[in-house]
Amino acid sequence: MTTGTARIERRLKLHDLQVLMSVVEEGSMSKAAERLATSQPAISRTIADLEQSLGVRLLDRDPRGIVPTPYGRALLKRSVVALDELRLGIEDLRSLADPVAGEIRIAGPVALSTGFVPAVIDRFCRRYPRAVCRLITDEAGGVFLRLEDREVDLAIAFLTSAMDEERMEAEVLFCTDPLVIVAGRKNPLSRRRTLGLADLMNEPWALIPEESEFSYADRVFRAAGLGLPAPTVAATSILARLALVARGRFLTITSEPILKFSGYGTVLKILPIQLPSVPFDVGVVTMKNRTLTPAAHRFIDCAREVAKVLATQKPSGRRRWRAD
Repeated sequence: MTTGTARIERRLKLHDLQVLMSVVEEGSMSKAAERLATSQPAISRTIADLEQSLGVRLLDRDPRGIVPTPYGRALLKRSVVALDELRLGIEDLRSLADPVAGEIRIAGPVALSTGFVPAVIDRFCRRYPRAVCRLITDEAGGVFLRLEDREVDLAIAFLTSAMDEERMEAEVLFCTDPLVIVAGRKNPLSRRRTLGLADLMNEPWALIPEESEFSYADRVFRAAGLGLPAPTVAATSILARLALVARGRFLTITSEPILKFSGYGTVLKILPIQLPSVPFDVGVVTMKNRTLTPAAHRFIDCAREVAKVLATQKPSGRRRWRAD
């Protein structure tokens, strides 16, 4: 270790890094001061001392406010890791003092955060009533970014190409197969015992937009030798699509495992059409080389248990898929 590096390490404090992160996140020294319950001169002095110790400029101003320089971004990247490891260390101490307490931060896409993940949280909180869960919902790709930025301890996500396999690792919990077509129980189609996709071409559909990574409707209809019907509604949100179907007119295609946890099972009915397989794996994702807290390990155990229920359920008994 060089003399200069040792001198910087002696002067650098975690509080300085926290101040730097707050200024960048707020884009303003005055707002950072409010957030940290201190004065703006104190914030400015901390940043000035930090820049003097490191010998580089860490912050600049642009029309959006205060932004980090390349030096600032490099330091922040490592600061996030340092502060996160400190938080994890504190959580470990709390777990030693109270093994059934702790906090767990989870990220998940809407399709999972409104069904499967709440089922896991319910099981976890019943088993560990003094534990605290914090759930963040985001788009599929945003979930991985939140994990990478250490905003969360783990993610329950669809295992797609957006996942950084070099930095993240995943354990598959379940697969979204099989796909099903659902109608509202008041829809006349729900009383039909035999149906083919061709019978549904002129029905009002609520489908995932074609440009979505999870759009599978075109593959379903193409496998039946049919063109994709023009959707009356294109919506990325599974809850929006199911809510429309529940009103009685619309149809949609979804995953039977996702439907099970959606809360719409009593007002929707699966139509007797077996669809071709378009699987997506769902798994728990964590950062490699990052130690999980005891609470996180317990949460993953609960996720495995809830997923196991899906694996042991009997098939739905739908008639085989017919193209006509």
